[in-house]
Amino acid sequence: MNNRDQFRPDDHPNDHFLLTTVVGSYKKPKWLDRARDLHEDPDSGFDDDNWQEAADDAARLITEEHERTGMDVVCDGEMRRTEMVEYFAHRIDGYEFPGRVKVWGHNTFDKPAVVDEVAYDEPWLVDEFEFTDSVAERPVKVPITGPYTIARFSFNEHYDDYEEYAYALAELVNTEIDNLVDAGAQYIQIDEPALAMTPTDHAVVGECLERIVDDIPEDVRIGLHVCYGDYSRIYPEVNDYPIDEFDVELCNGGYEQIDVFTDPDFEPDLALGVVDAHHAEVESVEEIRENILEGFKVVPPEKLTISPDCGLKLLPREVAYGKMENMVQAAREVEAELDAGEIEVGFAAPSAD
Repeated sequence: MNNRDQFRPDDHPNDHFLLTTVVGSYKKPKWLDRARDLHEDPDSGFDDDNWQEAADDAARLITEEHERTGMDVVCDGEMRRTEMVEYFAHRIDGYEFPGRVKVWGHNTFDKPAVVDEVAYDEPWLVDEFEFTDSVAERPVKVPITGPYTIARFSFNEHYDDYEEYAYALAELVNTEIDNLVDAGAQYIQIDEPALAMTPTDHAVVGECLERIVDDIPEDVRIGLHVCYGDYSRIYPEVNDYPIDEFDVELCNGGYEQIDVFTDPDFEPDLALGVVDAHHAEVESVEEIRENILEGFKVVPPEKLTISPDCGLKLLPREVAYGKMENMVQAAREVEAELDAGEIEVGFAAPSAD
């Protein structure tokens, strides 16, 4: 089923439509970091209502920042979230937090330990989505850290193995998506960066996805984002995943792996990273246009989504905004060229069906 046309704006300027969106995270305003510090200080007097107001203001600001670029599907930049595993573990029954661990440089995170059966207590992201949806004029995507990544990036002190642990979490993700859909969400992205590190577990991730999408309506778009790694170790297996879209980080590597996805034919839609999330220089519209053309080696235009390589939270906000703005402009220019029959690359050639 084609569930991407619902995200095409009524005033879209071209006949062709390259869906433009983001992966998720975005640089937080400095004042929000300060507000979080105050909220975590019991002596500050900065209570839950104060924090809620600050988080709402930041979510509104960044959602509008995304929309100013002309992007088709937006999010709030994950303004309320901290670390992608820790944030969810705090909202799932069955975890304890033994202490912070170093991840890279001077950065640490509060690595959770599962010590009992994981259980769904209350919605994780429904309030976040409902607020963002209420202030957005464009459709809103909801990124969710996948069960395999939560399992791999936490201590397992309860389950017999990581497979059993991940499958239990997948059932909870399914419940959360059910609740999000009830709230109006139509675009869900499952983030599984751990798959790039342990690609031999592609079958485990596939089974998690089967559980995640069970009984989810077909008109709800399900994407899977996997950060940079050796994609040849998980392709063509991803063709069997029950997803609408596979989101890959190829810009950072100069598209050296783009040919991995050409044989056999790529089944889901391709969400192609066309700006580098790790390089603090704004790519030109022309450079991004050339990156978009790489996608036509794999899929036709109607199956290509345009996005950054990954979340943009490590970049200065003005750089992140410039990348998104130029990305959208490049996509619209490529659409116009497609309308005019001027592009002759792969699946976008005028002679292609």
